[in-house]
Amino acid sequence: MPAEQEEEDSTIHIVTVDSTNLRFSPSSVTLVEGDSVRFFWSGQALPHNAVEANGFFDSGEPARDLDYTVLFEIGSNGTYDFVCEPHEAFGMTGQLIVEPAPLPEPPANETNNSQTNMSDDEKMPSISLVSTLTTVMAASLIIYHRRMETNFDHCPGRTLPQAPNSK
Repeated sequence: MPAEQEEEDSTIHIVTVDSTNLRFSPSSVTLVEGDSVRFFWSGQALPHNAVEANGFFDSGEPARDLDYTVLFEIGSNGTYDFVCEPHEAFGMTGQLIVEPAPLPEPPANETNNSQTNMSDDEKMPSISLVSTLTTVMAASLIIYHRRMETNFDHCPGRTLPQAPNSK
């Protein structure tokens, strides 16, 4: 889609005309989504324009001076054939090949680089560790209570309190 504004991080590819041979220069450009193509010429003896075959862009009426920019946004990858309408019969054609933009790099983890390559299982204690600790604590409590009961039974004159009889 045509754009009047260029992206700061995009590359601008310039296409001019070779009026002597009635050709675009360069006639083929390979670019990446996010880049722009600027059709630029001035003081030409013959008027020219740049019109994409499927209407994706059109610089307008042929002119001796032209400054027209097309931005290829993300999702516009593909091949775009264009012509100079008054000189198409003389072979004044061109092609833009727009490649998909590269995927952005994931942000680096700056907090703890030693854990960057660890899987989620390695970062969290396993369930078996938690289960083992719980089992050891429960066994310790049972042993403690049994010892207390045993020690209480060996004390002469002491008896365990009895629940009241309900009649």
